[in-house]
Amino acid sequence: MFLNDRFTERAKRVLYLAREEAIRLLHNYIGTEHLLLGLSRIGEGVAAMVLTNLGLDLSELRQAVEEAVPPGRGPISVGEIPLNASARRAMNYAFEESKRLGHNYIGTEHILLGILRERKGIAAQILMNLGIELEMVREEALRLLGKPEGAPTKSSKSQTRTL
Repeated sequence: MFLNDRFTERAKRVLYLAREEAIRLLHNYIGTEHLLLGLSRIGEGVAAMVLTNLGLDLSELRQAVEEAVPPGRGPISVGEIPLNASARRAMNYAFEESKRLGHNYIGTEHILLGILRERKGIAAQILMNLGIELEMVREEALRLLGKPEGAPTKSSKSQTRTL
């Protein structure tokens, strides 16, 4: 799928669960809605804590996604299930968020931020309808990770020039 060694074990699990959700819903693709279902199923990690701290019940989130996404109509191949364009963009945003925050890994928090940055995706629409916005997620993730808001995200070099 989209895995590489920068993904945390939980992030890999989210992607695996997203695939399971696509199969369960008889979809022949993995979309942002499946990624969000995977995040809600894992129930732990920074993304789950962020959503819970922002007042979202993960079972209610699952219900909202399932109400918004009808099941597919027929048999699907259980081989490779590709990410759709929206999910690919969300995962690219997850990579960008990781880099932006100065992290050398991609965790559940980066996947959640990527989902929200992909505003055209079903999952972002669901989250926004539930009152969850990108900046509030970023701020809460930074708080949980112990980085004060406004702190430099990468080690900053001295501004002093050598003569």
